[in-house]
Amino acid sequence: MQDLVAVSVKNLTYTYKVSSTSFSSNVLDNISFSVNKGDLLGVIGPNGAGKTTLFSCMLGLFKDYQGEVRIFGHDIRKNNNLILQSIGYIPQQKSIEQGFPATVQEIVSLGLIGKRNGSKEKVSSALEMVDLSGQNHRRIGELSGGQQQRLLIAKALVSEPKLLILDEPTTSVDVETQNKFYTLVKNLNLKNNLSIIWASHDLDAVNKIANKVMCLNRSMFFHGDTSEFFGSNELIRMYSESSMQLHMRSHSNQNKGLNSGYGPEDANSRHDEMKG
Repeated sequence: MQDLVAVSVKNLTYTYKVSSTSFSSNVLDNISFSVNKGDLLGVIGPNGAGKTTLFSCMLGLFKDYQGEVRIFGHDIRKNNNLILQSIGYIPQQKSIEQGFPATVQEIVSLGLIGKRNGSKEKVSSALEMVDLSGQNHRRIGELSGGQQQRLLIAKALVSEPKLLILDEPTTSVDVETQNKFYTLVKNLNLKNNLSIIWASHDLDAVNKIANKVMCLNRSMFFHGDTSEFFGSNELIRMYSESSMQLHMRSHSNQNKGLNSGYGPEDANSRHDEMKG
């Protein structure tokens, strides 16, 4: 049974403390769940629910948590470098400067740091998977928003990961591009048996393409089959009420001059630095 588990999280609690103050908050409160190989897990929750913090713990960026995070059986705090080689990660997308000089080939190759054997073939294969074949020498600033998004997926796929983590990657693209992205993600999951954990605010998309759902609002109040969650008006009502409560709490904290409590905002940049 253990061989079927891609991710195991047990009793994960992460407490965020504001320097020079007594303020602290449990960003994640006693979270436990597992992801089987081949699952496509949609993680839903409002802004400030702890989704990015959860991913930061899973990527080994945050280590001062209570509980346990295992990726393919390995404790992320003890085997960080080994595990990262099996994970592809796409952070929340940021706009790319029009004149940025890097090419498509160069950006995708960044995902192969430490794995140079057959790099040209791997880059070509990754670009083909995301329908960017023949774009190797284009500057990334020349690409459309949808193409830039697919480029980041190719960068995550080029190292042939067994687990793909997506942190709200469609927040800055149009609806048509989002729909194409969802189709691509589902195809990668089905054709490659790729385990995927995907944070999203798009409940309709999660309902259509994910086979598992996790509802996160600092604590976890649902983890199970997609059909079970979206088939229950009571669970959807609980999700909506929980989201509103966190929004009100966050707004209150901001009025007091405090951070809303969901962790440092530079988690993605810390991951980029770690990856080189």
